[in-house]
Amino acid sequence: MSPGGAGCSAGLLLTVGWLLLAGLESAWGTNVTAFQDPGLGGAEGEGEGENENENEGEEDAGNYMGDAENAPRAEAEDDSEVSNSTAVKEVEFGMCTVTCGVGIREVILTNGCPGGESKCIVRVEECHGPVDCGWGKPISESLESVRLACVHTSPVNRFKYVWKLLRPDQQPIVLANDSAIMEVHRETHPLAFECDTFDNNEIVASIKFTVYTTNELQMRRSRQPDTDAVLVFVLTIGVIICIFVIFVLIFIIINCSQGFLGAQSLNY
Repeated sequence: MSPGGAGCSAGLLLTVGWLLLAGLESAWGTNVTAFQDPGLGGAEGEGEGENENENEGEEDAGNYMGDAENAPRAEAEDDSEVSNSTAVKEVEFGMCTVTCGVGIREVILTNGCPGGESKCIVRVEECHGPVDCGWGKPISESLESVRLACVHTSPVNRFKYVWKLLRPDQQPIVLANDSAIMEVHRETHPLAFECDTFDNNEIVASIKFTVYTTNELQMRRSRQPDTDAVLVFVLTIGVIICIFVIFVLIFIIINCSQGFLGAQSLNY
C-alpha cells in the first residue's frame, strides 16, 4: 500500500469514528432526556400535589379552628336554652275570696316574670273552702218579701242549686226552684231555707237563711236605733273623760313648773 492510500484510509477511519461518537452522544442525550422528563414531571407533580395537600391542610385547619371557635358558642347557646327550659318557676296562691264554699283566688308567679318584675299574676282560678257556710243574710229584703242567694261564682249556670224548706224535727222539703236566687214572701211565722250548690254532682257549698215575719222584722229594726243611741252615748262619755284627764295633766305640769322656778329664784 502506498503512503497516500494509507493517509486516506486513516482520515476515513477518523471521520467514521467521529460520526459514531456524535451518534452515540446524540442517542445518549436523547435517552437522558427521556429518562429525565418522567422524573421531572413526577417531581413537578409531587410539588403540585404537596402544594395542594398543603392548601387542603390549611383549609382543614381553618375549618377546624372555625369549628373550635363556634363550638363554645353553640354549647353556650345550648346551655342557655337548657337553663331557660329548666328554670324553676315559683308560684304562690293568693287569698281565696270566700271562707267557705266556692270562690276564686289569684295565682302569682314570683320568679320568671316578664320585665324583671318580682311578682306577676298568671291567672285566676277557683278555690274551695268548707262546704257548710252556716247562716247567711239575704241580699235584699222588704216588709213583704226577701231575696236569698246561693253560694256561687260566675258563670252562674255551671252549678246546680237545690233549695229546701227546713222544718223542725222533720225531713226538709225540696222546692221546685232551681235558680241561684229565690224570692220568698213573708208569712205569719218565720221560715228557714237551705240552698245546696252542686258542681258535677258534688256538693261544694251549703248555706241557710231565716226569713222573719213582718212583725219580727219591724221589732228588729226598732231595736237597732236604741243600740245605736247607746253606742253614741258611750262614745261621748269616753271622749269627755279623755278631755278631762288631759286638762288635769296640763294643770299638774304647769303647777310643778311654777314651783320649780320659784325654788330656783329663792336660791339665787
